[in-house]
Amino acid sequence: MINSGFAQSALPSLVEYKQVSADGFSVLSVSIDNDSLLLKKDDGFYTSGIQIDVRKVRNAATSSVSYGWRIGQELYTASDIKLKPEQLSPSDHPYAGWLYGGVYKQAFDASGSGTYLGLDLGCLGPCAGGEWTQTNLHKVLDQPLPQAWNTQLKQEWGVVASGQWSPSRWVLASKADLSPRLKTRLGNIFTDASADLTLRVGQLNQLPEQAANYLYLRGEIKFIAYDATLQGGYFNNQDLGLHPKSSVGELELGYLWRSNSYGVSAAVLRRSSGIKEIPNTQGMQNFARLQFSATM
Repeated sequence: MINSGFAQSALPSLVEYKQVSADGFSVLSVSIDNDSLLLKKDDGFYTSGIQIDVRKVRNAATSSVSYGWRIGQELYTASDIKLKPEQLSPSDHPYAGWLYGGVYKQAFDASGSGTYLGLDLGCLGPCAGGEWTQTNLHKVLDQPLPQAWNTQLKQEWGVVASGQWSPSRWVLASKADLSPRLKTRLGNIFTDASADLTLRVGQLNQLPEQAANYLYLRGEIKFIAYDATLQGGYFNNQDLGLHPKSSVGELELGYLWRSNSYGVSAAVLRRSSGIKEIPNTQGMQNFARLQFSATM
């Protein structure tokens, strides 16, 4: 049962927001996901994601609170972007773009416990600009151009609420710890719940914006109720003949370095197939994630 103290610390408040805005410092973060960063020939499924995040952070001796906003775009394509519309298999991943913007609050303390609440508004379909982004990026990089964006999912406006809870951090040694986390999303674009576990080894920080230098390994299992990038918008009733798997696994191996002013992390992710009709031998995804941050 959630006690009143937990609820008070997790929920946003106007008074707290004003305090953080007045006394905190600003952090700009950019996150990039892309399968092309692995320098491989395959380009498909979840093929690209970019998110720009600006937050105001107020740190105390043993706690941290931040309020922020973000904008982002995610691109999904068939297993091979060189396939023309008539060559696509009925069980292949549909072309889809998700463009969103949102606000959030997150809070942490030195014990490793933390909460996150966010709300995103966005658009699935042509209004997300997926075709323009991928086509022009591939022109710049001199890569094959996608051939079937004219088959992309129908347009739908979306609302997604999200939450996360980290109960604690388990200290394994002076330079190693293990942290569990529960996450959920609820909306007409994504509805799912997941649990992950992260092992960190190196110079560890207790709060997110503190100096750090470590390797990490994260494992996640996600249980999916609805995924509009596979099934089409919830209110569009698109019968695509595809079914998301009830659960998807993910592994992430990465490195993070952060000073008091700047930070960078790089990781490789491996994600199991999210489509029932496509086995892992064909639908397993590999992509890289780069993140940059600067204190302003």
